[in-house]
Amino acid sequence: MSERKAPGKGGKGASPAKPAAKAAAAKPAARTAAPAKEAPKPRKAPAAAAAPRDPNATADAAGRKLSFKRTLIGRVRSDKMNKTIVVEVVRSKLDPVYKKYVRVRKTYQAHDEENTCRIGDRVEIIEHRPLSKMKRWKLLNLVERAVQE
Repeated sequence: MSERKAPGKGGKGASPAKPAAKAAAAKPAARTAAPAKEAPKPRKAPAAAAAPRDPNATADAAGRKLSFKRTLIGRVRSDKMNKTIVVEVVRSKLDPVYKKYVRVRKTYQAHDEENTCRIGDRVEIIEHRPLSKMKRWKLLNLVERAVQE
């Protein structure tokens, strides 16, 4: 009798079982001696374990914390919301057609935790994780107070 299976049994790719000699020859021989593993080295305690380190920050020569996040300087347009300010940043951009520099204005909503900023103040804002639907910036510092009339 042939080695074909009956139709509908086993399906495509079904093959007879391999002989034991072929199965044993397919596997590589096991190693007799395993190399000895070294003992793990003890870890050193971190020197400055007082404050958690920010992975995005380093220190400069003066010891100030540097960040790789973008910072922008602009004027406060609105402070009517609680803990939120609207900052307008003005940039100069080269016009592609006329080759002239034109002023481009863009507004950002920034988080102001203490509600310290007023309309007209010049502020510095820094990138931050999303705090709400529109807020992705945080107040870094107050550069200049607005002139009170």
